[in-house]
Amino acid sequence: MRRYCQDNGDYPRQLVIDLWGSQSMRTAGEEFAMALHLIGVRPLYREKTARIDGFEILPVAMLERPRIEVTLRVSGLFRDIFGNLMSLFDQAVQALAERDEAADWNPYVGKSDTPAIFSPAPEQYGVNMDSALAAMTEQSRTEAAQAWLAASSWAYHKGRHYSDMDQIKAKVKSADAFVHLQDLKETDLLSQQDYAAHEAGFLAANSLLGGDVSAYHLDNSTPQAPVARSLGEEIARVVYARAANPQWIGSMKPHGFRGAAEIVSTLDHMAAFSHLSGLVGVHLFDQFFSHTLGDQEVAAFIET
Repeated sequence: MRRYCQDNGDYPRQLVIDLWGSQSMRTAGEEFAMALHLIGVRPLYREKTARIDGFEILPVAMLERPRIEVTLRVSGLFRDIFGNLMSLFDQAVQALAERDEAADWNPYVGKSDTPAIFSPAPEQYGVNMDSALAAMTEQSRTEAAQAWLAASSWAYHKGRHYSDMDQIKAKVKSADAFVHLQDLKETDLLSQQDYAAHEAGFLAANSLLGGDVSAYHLDNSTPQAPVARSLGEEIARVVYARAANPQWIGSMKPHGFRGAAEIVSTLDHMAAFSHLSGLVGVHLFDQFFSHTLGDQEVAAFIET
């Protein structure tokens, strides 16, 4: 919230949080707890156990800020494993909708029929945009945006899963901010295609619908000191720290073809982020080139 206020001069009114099931298992639900806190809700636990037994709505006076309208975009794994958390969040949103609070402090007032949780269709996983990421055309960008929307169009509300493309489009278009959280130190957003598909895919969908959103990559790999960076800043940080770092490139050489594949896939993921989000500056490609194909020794290694 502090970073968004610094960038934009006010709190975001609508925030989309990208939740992955594997991540939530590793962190014991830190990301979900953040979502509850943003809407002004505290989990209640059964005495002497770690089981959640409901929630408590915090008064606005205690928050000292408006409640943030949070939309959860959850992965297929999160949907399958954490149905209890989805139900808890949905119940909390419904309770907020019925409170006697000013709409500018509680954006949920009067929205008891509006879903706040979206996921892929039952038995579907990922965002299914592999072919769209391989081509660098205007059509493929549109296809990627449509793939993200299609893979996020099933709403969860009042105990039901149902398709609601109109609502996810409205949520994406009106979003002020989007955040993805990363808890692992062992990977970064250029190490796997999923990061581009989920984060840049959202930005492509937002652009397709005519929205204007601030995207953040929240590093909570050190829980006591989370760092919020804009998505563009995080991409640049990874390029300089790893992708175009001679030490990392040199460390790939002993791994033979697998090491060369890691270097090449990093470029693929940079290209995907650039194509779908426009957040990868030309200077970052220049930097990467100068330490890979622009270096005769590294180029020979990759060719071999």
